[in-house]
Amino acid sequence: MPSHCLLNYLSFAVPNSKPQLFPFPFSCHCNTFFYCNLIRPEQVCHKLRNFAPLVPLAARSSSSKGIEDTEEVIAEAREAVSYYLQELGVSHKESIEIALNSPNYVSMLIDSVRELDEFSLWNSTDFEKAYDPVPAIPPFKSKVYLMAKQKGDKGMLPFLESIGLTLSSATHLARYLSSNSLFQTLPTLINKVKYVKKIFFANSDDGGHIARNARQMMMHLSISIDEDVQQTLSFFEKIQARRGGLHLLGSQDASFRHLIESFPRLLLLPKESHMKRLMVFLDDIGVVEGCKRQILLLFPPIIFYDIEKDVRPRLQAILKDGLEAKDFGQMLLKYPWILSRSILQNYENILIFFDDEKVPKISVAQAIKSCPLLLGLSVNKLKLVVEQLRDFGIRNQKLGKVIATSPQLLLQKPQEFSQVVCFLRDLGLDDDIIGRILGRCPEIFASSIGRTLERKLNFLMGIGVSRSHLPRIIKKYPEFFVCDIHRALRPRMTYLMHVGLSKREVALMVCRFSPLLGYSIDEVLKPKVEFLMNSMGKPISDVVEYPRYFSYSLEKKIKPRFWVLKGRNMECSLKSMLGKNDEEFAAEFGEGGKMPL
Repeated sequence: MPSHCLLNYLSFAVPNSKPQLFPFPFSCHCNTFFYCNLIRPEQVCHKLRNFAPLVPLAARSSSSKGIEDTEEVIAEAREAVSYYLQELGVSHKESIEIALNSPNYVSMLIDSVRELDEFSLWNSTDFEKAYDPVPAIPPFKSKVYLMAKQKGDKGMLPFLESIGLTLSSATHLARYLSSNSLFQTLPTLINKVKYVKKIFFANSDDGGHIARNARQMMMHLSISIDEDVQQTLSFFEKIQARRGGLHLLGSQDASFRHLIESFPRLLLLPKESHMKRLMVFLDDIGVVEGCKRQILLLFPPIIFYDIEKDVRPRLQAILKDGLEAKDFGQMLLKYPWILSRSILQNYENILIFFDDEKVPKISVAQAIKSCPLLLGLSVNKLKLVVEQLRDFGIRNQKLGKVIATSPQLLLQKPQEFSQVVCFLRDLGLDDDIIGRILGRCPEIFASSIGRTLERKLNFLMGIGVSRSHLPRIIKKYPEFFVCDIHRALRPRMTYLMHVGLSKREVALMVCRFSPLLGYSIDEVLKPKVEFLMNSMGKPISDVVEYPRYFSYSLEKKIKPRFWVLKGRNMECSLKSMLGKNDEEFAAEFGEGGKMPL
């Protein structure tokens, strides 16, 4: 390779280099210097020889005396880098770790030394004036040491490569840091990197929870965004492009490099007076230690915000019309973008929109508190959903009740809402009934047809309910659509069969009184079954004819009326005992037209 390739590299890729010392031109279009070959080393004894870097092809053709052994060259070069880093104040242990984990930097130094050897530039008068030999270090190590020192990056290049950056990214970032007046020393940078890793990636195995939140935030964003959100999205895109995708967002090994490349100012922030103050603020608003990293990773620009100038004023802009300070920590955890300028402006637009729709402010506040993702929706997007709800009689206060109960409904695409409506129509429900169901249980319309609604219907048909009975069941108890099959529906039906009812009898009970599907075993079914069989002495089959028995209060109605009948030595069906109002019961079973207490 021509010698001016090296000088061209030193001039443009290395900060503070001194090409003027060499009597060669700088312009060159040769790319030979950048072609590399991976050398697989044998195991050697010295700790610094455990790993081999990428060695330039030019190195293989070098005839420089005493450096033919690649393994020895690499080991000596690493020792020289370690020595140089210790001069800069890095501990012995850390200097070794950095030297071991910066193979491309070490390879670059080796290649630079070989170039100067090849053209005998070490003996030039100008070079001798610029650099004195290092007596305590063998010749080759001395050359590597001098070359590392000559780069002028203050040890940042090998350190930045050792934490995962490519050499080109490390070079760019080293320039940025060294040119900034806030940069101090390499040991300070090392400590700062450790702290950034701690606050962003402590307990980094989150099971993909942070990635799921990131996808939700991106999916439900339909407004013009500010620079902070745009930078965050660019950061997400870099993670998404990696094998494993956005699922790796919470992984230190996968994300830290992209975090630093996207937000290099992180490494210039004062640790004590700025970053730690933000951590204390998050403590103060109720964000627990293990959750802080979620906020930081989902919205890294928050780390740059000044608590008094940026965060508190924006916090005050949010806390109004039903939102309280105690709510903010959870809202920030669910939706860290809430502090961005674009989201705050959209928040004002949303409040104006719902005020025009005559929706109570407290209902809007409840919806936003439960689902702050709404703040990323444009008003035009909200209008589409609100118009669909209006078609079914949901407006004003009814609309407030619906969005407070199920704010996720506003996140739905118009076609998704229409698909649920069509699904219910196909079951035989008319629009008037669908409107009443919408007002009573809006969560149904934010549910997946395949994963939720159809599965619930299949469960009912699986226990013997015929399809012709489904409209009646849905009309009387639409809430069963949002009951969990494994934790609620199946255990309740299994309990009834366990106490002596057949599967067919349970199906008949559901058809006659579908709210039975929603009754808790421990709080409703079990105590009433035990009182029926043990105290009243009735067979369990009696509830098949009158499953509404489970709807009455055990203490306020079932027991008092049973004791009245027992005191009169009278027997009657469950329907006769419980189906009458107090006056009718007193007239038939009490004395003087009154039911005794």
